[in-house]
Amino acid sequence: MKVSIIGAGNVGATTAQRLAELDIADVMMLDVVEGLAQGKALDIAQAAPVMGYNVDVAGTNDYRDISSSDIVIVTAGIARKPGMDRDDLLATNIKITREVCSHIQEQTPDAIIMTVTNPLDVTTYAAVKCMQQERGRVFGMSGLLDSSRFATFIAKEIGCNVRDVNAMVLGGHGDSMIPLPEYTTVSGIPLTKMMEKETIDRLVQRTVNAGAEIVGYLKTGSAFYAPSAAIAIMTEAILKDTKKIVPASVYLDGEYGLRDICLGVPVKIGKNGAEEIIELKLTKEQEQALKQSAEDVHQSILKI
Repeated sequence: MKVSIIGAGNVGATTAQRLAELDIADVMMLDVVEGLAQGKALDIAQAAPVMGYNVDVAGTNDYRDISSSDIVIVTAGIARKPGMDRDDLLATNIKITREVCSHIQEQTPDAIIMTVTNPLDVTTYAAVKCMQQERGRVFGMSGLLDSSRFATFIAKEIGCNVRDVNAMVLGGHGDSMIPLPEYTTVSGIPLTKMMEKETIDRLVQRTVNAGAEIVGYLKTGSAFYAPSAAIAIMTEAILKDTKKIVPASVYLDGEYGLRDICLGVPVKIGKNGAEEIIELKLTKEQEQALKQSAEDVHQSILKI
């Protein structure tokens, strides 16, 4: 199996490392900067004897080298800086996404595409329209990352093992994301049975601001360890056809009453990508919040 990663920055390179350590596919990393992907790939390859993986990791500046990829992960784009929201990246990163998709279409048109570049739901929509693939074969990594952040804050608040927490976050990957306490559990116990509403609301707000919190600390970059972990797990679900259910940004055509938009909802991940959209029963308040989140994404789509 072969996975190509477009962009050898922090997210792309860390994803390459995580995939190599999972030992499930050869990895080709591509970047427009001469030598960047090659150098990082060589460094990762030289860790193989120590870590025990036996896959090929290579870097390139030539899109012809991504041919015959099973999955292409698009991380290319500029990163957020303090004071910026994800929409501030819109014009530049949409242009990059469209260019990348044209190369993918030319070199490996049958590959499954996972977008990571922010603003994620809009870049995913652009990729869907550019690739004109079967629905579900182009989708975005976002909800799993947001859910992981929510789970982290819950575990710290309770003082429990983070593995016991299963969190669910829907909506756009931005300020209007919707953490769902009713579908979030700790060892099977609904979060609403374990915490007061005020505590939940505080953790929800921290989850919404989690990306910006990291940007504020880093000053010159954005998150990459947790995003790369989410990418790696979703890639593994495709390559191993595990049918793992995670929230991801997918093109909606009537689900949740929404059409012609990409938004984070629960999906089943398998060998064909996002194979099935799962519709949760939402409260009227949550339905309204999801519609508002969709409208926020739609307004950004109109700009492109």
